[in-house]
Amino acid sequence: MRQYSPDLTPPWKKPKPVPEVHADPGLVVEEPGTGFCGAVIGCEAGTVTLEDRFGKHRVFPLEPRGFLLEGRVVTLVRPAAGPVRSGRTASGSVAVPGARARVARAGRIYVEGRHDAELVERVWGDDLRIEGVVVEYLEGVDDLPAVVEEFAPGPDARLGVLVDHLVPGTKESRIAAAVTSDHALVLGHPYIDVWEAVKPSSVGIPAWPRVPRGQDWKTGVCRALGWPENTGAAWQHILSRVRSYKDLEPELLGRVEELIDFVTAPE
Repeated sequence: MRQYSPDLTPPWKKPKPVPEVHADPGLVVEEPGTGFCGAVIGCEAGTVTLEDRFGKHRVFPLEPRGFLLEGRVVTLVRPAAGPVRSGRTASGSVAVPGARARVARAGRIYVEGRHDAELVERVWGDDLRIEGVVVEYLEGVDDLPAVVEEFAPGPDARLGVLVDHLVPGTKESRIAAAVTSDHALVLGHPYIDVWEAVKPSSVGIPAWPRVPRGQDWKTGVCRALGWPENTGAAWQHILSRVRSYKDLEPELLGRVEELIDFVTAPE
């Protein structure tokens, strides 16, 4: 018969137990050996794939005590039953599994430009489909009076509008005041362009550059950051860094949520 020796390791030298955490998609952890920090994007038998804020992927083994979660050592384990979906939408709302898109409402939300529309879709798209709210975009705020007149907002067809750089004393503020009514709500954020509503840390920069007056703002940003002066490609890079409402500034979050509430309020 095989003889087993007792474990004579002093208690203070034994490693303390650490919690096991499911490697669910979106969980942000750090691999201490390399310092690589990223969100879980995949978990196969024995390995986990992380993506950092720059979009770089790394694969690591699922070893005991192999990761840090909020500074604490944990053991990542594969989710018990296949892929696990988040219980929240990108906007932070409770997800409704299997929910079908509602037939579009008569009410609408207009935003100022294609980039604004793409950002709203990225974060609030699931919510908007469930509520049946369609988002369209203006070519410029100067078009807003004609759009409102043609839309003819009323109790059963409310109109919400999101405007860039809506601060007192500007052309944008005067136009907004002229078209606002009981059934048309115009809100805005203070940023020159919706690019600035994305947190710099999410994009991997210390801050959004200050661009001198008279220069095209987007081109000036690309130049200051050393990016190719291709604003379309720059925007796709910025948008790819947005995964949820946590990547956006509160000045934008609150305004979009308020507009959604406005156009979906009971008649």
